[in-house]
Amino acid sequence: MTSPTDGPVSAEALRLTPSFREKVWGTTALAPWFPRSENRIGEVWFLSPAGPLPILVKFIFTSERLSVQVHPDDEYARRQEGSPGKTEMWYVLRAEPGASIAVGLREAVTRDRLRQLALSGEIERFLNWIPVAPGDTILTPARTIHAIGAGLALCEIQQQSDVNYRLYDYGRPRELHRELRLDRALDVASLAPHPGKTAPVTLAGGVRRLASCEYFVTDELELAGPLEYRPDPERFHILVVLEGAGQIGAARFRAGEAWMIPSGAAPFSLRPEPICHLLRTYVP
Repeated sequence: MTSPTDGPVSAEALRLTPSFREKVWGTTALAPWFPRSENRIGEVWFLSPAGPLPILVKFIFTSERLSVQVHPDDEYARRQEGSPGKTEMWYVLRAEPGASIAVGLREAVTRDRLRQLALSGEIERFLNWIPVAPGDTILTPARTIHAIGAGLALCEIQQQSDVNYRLYDYGRPRELHRELRLDRALDVASLAPHPGKTAPVTLAGGVRRLASCEYFVTDELELAGPLEYRPDPERFHILVVLEGAGQIGAARFRAGEAWMIPSGAAPFSLRPEPICHLLRTYVP
């Protein structure tokens, strides 16, 4: 599956390439960001032709619940997997009635009890499921037990890592991680409660800060007129177009695209037509 907007890119910005990933829990309904698919697409990764960036932006589309997972932190992942850890955040783009995301457990358990719950499947009723709606943000630090529910479209921003340990997969007919992987999941899983949704903070110019951690900062921008964009002299930015269309420098943009703004790039104009809704993320 290819992007419907292939074409020239701006001298000031690089359009990242969408990579469509089939998943058993995915969906064919990808609008308004992408055309309807013949296959069940679960994830769309935005990749840089220049190679991996420190943070990865994805769109996630679900028709079923995802497996119950936990990601290691940097120290554990580097020691056991030779990889960075994985802290991530989700911004809710679309949510069917009753859609929810699980973060943490709703009551305290011991690590031995957690193993029993994972093996028996009882862990599903111990998860802290939070109802979500478009515009909600959840920051999920490494070591958080979590599961994404059905009926959602999300923008996920994460460390550049694909290390995960699966605790439970609802009896789906696919291979779970072997016992060693379950042991590692139990090693890293936090038993502390998760605070739930993050509250946005309004900054100067109406920018809303959605999430901030040592790995990424993510802001929400709504443009109703031209903006002179001044790139950071030291940090690249990624702009994710959630709604609308317009001009970015000398190129056109539309919803469902992500653009990388190199550090030290010359200022350029962002011109929405007539309005647009963006996320901006970068490494602090």
